[in-house]
Amino acid sequence: MFYWFERAGAYIRCESRSVGNQFELRIANPDGTECIEQFTASSDLYGRQVVLERDLTKDGWNGPHGWNL
Repeated sequence: MFYWFERAGAYIRCESRSVGNQFELRIANPDGTECIEQFTASSDLYGRQVVLERDLTKDGWNGPHGWNL
């Protein structure tokens, strides 16, 4: 699943996906840097996404915008 957050024309791209028996959250920042967080349980990935969404919204980012692939 891909989704984005927008603020003043800048975007943060987030991607959650399964890789083998693990789960990843990839975050691409407006400056091009990217971080990858890995989880062994989908519930942990979901919990992290909830926290990330809350923190980005608190910092003035609009979203999430996106879709499932």
